[in-house]
Amino acid sequence: METSSNGLNSGRHPLGVYTSRCDDKGRLRLPKELEEFLRTYPEPEYFITSLDGSIARIYPIRAWMENEKVLAGFTENPKAGREIAFLAHYWGGVSMIDAQGRVLVPQELRRKLQIEDQKVNLRFYKGAVEVYSEAESERRLASAMEALAANLDALEKKGL
Repeated sequence: METSSNGLNSGRHPLGVYTSRCDDKGRLRLPKELEEFLRTYPEPEYFITSLDGSIARIYPIRAWMENEKVLAGFTENPKAGREIAFLAHYWGGVSMIDAQGRVLVPQELRRKLQIEDQKVNLRFYKGAVEVYSEAESERRLASAMEALAANLDALEKKGL
């Protein structure tokens, strides 16, 4: 896979939703497609956090560092940047992919999301792997289905 000039992966990311499990010790086994894709990034570290308290996001470390710049430079509302950064750091932690293809989800985060020893769903979106509990996946699916006709109409008008 090629990387762009800023070191971020520029190859095609995995498509679809994957199922896995976060074990009782907080280790999340990455589906093979996601593991292989994440390993193409130049640094072996990943920042695992949440920005909204409902889903986890696994960021390649360089992508997270770019987000840090956005948060620190958010002059339109500096308090918002500080507060989101605080929550991201409170729930977050740095992890590496182990030999079995697992990452360690920080304890505060897995408790907040109630994913310890639970099945989870994952997908790659906007530069990170998103991790959803089954309950959150069901909530988001119901919301997306409720607004499906209006959303599809709007996007078709934009060329989808």
